[in-house]
Amino acid sequence: MDLISLIFISYLCFLMGVGFLTFRYNNTQEDYFLAGRKLGPWVTAFSERASGESAWLLLALPGAAITIGMGELWSVIGIITGITCSWYLIAEKLREQTEKYNALTVPEYLHRRFNDESNIIRLFSALIIAFFFLFYVSAQFHASGKVLQSLFKIDPIAGISIGASIIIIYTLMGGFLAVAWTDLIQGILMIGTLVILPLVGFVELSNSGQSMMDILYSAGSIFGNNNQSLVSGKIGIEAIILVLGGLSWGLGYLGQPHLVIRYMAIRSPADIKLARKIAIAWAVPGIFGAFFVGIVALMHFGPAFFQQIDPEQAMPLLASELLHPIIAGLFISGAVAAMMSTADSQLLVSTSAVTEDFFHQFLKKDLSDKILVKLSRFMIIFLGLIAYCIAFYSQVKGRNIFGVVSYAWSGLGSAFGPVLVMTLWWDKTSRKGVISGLVTGFLTTVIWANIPILKSVMTERLSSFVFAFIAVYIVSIFYPDEVKRSD
Repeated sequence: MDLISLIFISYLCFLMGVGFLTFRYNNTQEDYFLAGRKLGPWVTAFSERASGESAWLLLALPGAAITIGMGELWSVIGIITGITCSWYLIAEKLREQTEKYNALTVPEYLHRRFNDESNIIRLFSALIIAFFFLFYVSAQFHASGKVLQSLFKIDPIAGISIGASIIIIYTLMGGFLAVAWTDLIQGILMIGTLVILPLVGFVELSNSGQSMMDILYSAGSIFGNNNQSLVSGKIGIEAIILVLGGLSWGLGYLGQPHLVIRYMAIRSPADIKLARKIAIAWAVPGIFGAFFVGIVALMHFGPAFFQQIDPEQAMPLLASELLHPIIAGLFISGAVAAMMSTADSQLLVSTSAVTEDFFHQFLKKDLSDKILVKLSRFMIIFLGLIAYCIAFYSQVKGRNIFGVVSYAWSGLGSAFGPVLVMTLWWDKTSRKGVISGLVTGFLTTVIWANIPILKSVMTERLSSFVFAFIAVYIVSIFYPDEVKRSD
């Protein structure tokens, strides 16, 4: 076994150990899903960043930089803007409101905020979360197959199986406390990967005589894009659509349940300010770094290399080539950390939607905390197996991580983003307005993403968010609440 593999396996064993050690601290639903609302600002910030930047950041974004080129910078700008807006618009207000209403989940908060005796808000929210997170988690499992294939030269299906098993087991044992503390470490590994790897690459290439623009031009002839252009060579309305499509990644940050739950778990609203600074300071070099990992890989290996090799494997391949085996092992572990951080968080949020919002609240099952925690662990296994099947199907069909994440990101962001922003900042938001926003965001994403002519005009990430926002506003104006909400 080589040194890179040894470091990688040691790290995975460490994660499993954390899960087992935190097992005994989870006695109630609040412990299991929010770590008892006791997280400090550093843990909260790194946990939010590690969970937000999944395998998409370390695998899919470098792959997109290789195949699309400079035009992918609009996604980078959109992501950083979205992270910043979420911390300023959502974090502090949501932390205060969810404690006020004693809500453990986003669906439960919306239900209590609007006195929804029909339970429609809770039910729709839980179904939307469970549906889209199955696809999102499957993308992380799929990514694990790619990394393990690159590292150990094993079959990607075997890699998916190994990655899924590890994620399910340690999420099962540790709950949110295990997730949050391992996310702190994984967030550190990830930012190290995203900053150091491209810097080392540029130093390595500084004496090669290669021009970045010349390499991008050559890549454009292979991948069919004008890779050296910020708008991929498009003009007029097509250029505007491309720019808006990239920027639209930022909209999803306003409504991702697995990210906003971090705001709910911080120990005090006063800690939000420091956590916000830490998260944004992580995001700027981290997101730009992921883009330049792809550019450096393109320059190092050459465009023709990625005609034969999946561009989404660029990061682990580059780390193995340029770095000392110990550092490479840690950084490749960072790639796995990215997918594990996101998948475990999403499994927890999906489970909370099913157990807390459906079984406990919607079906009115009077269950003890211990039984609810046991039920939650069963649902982690059940939902994890479904996500595994989707990942298996995606691998067989040759689907990439980028597209699957975009679909799930759009569905969750457009369903909950407009609803949360309007609920927290506009007093006239009504119960029917919230329901219409949830349904519009969900349906627009599903329909738009599956009609090619619509996707060619505008990405579903933008269209679904805009339509959902309009739906919340218009329906709230015409159908205001007849009785005062629980303000």
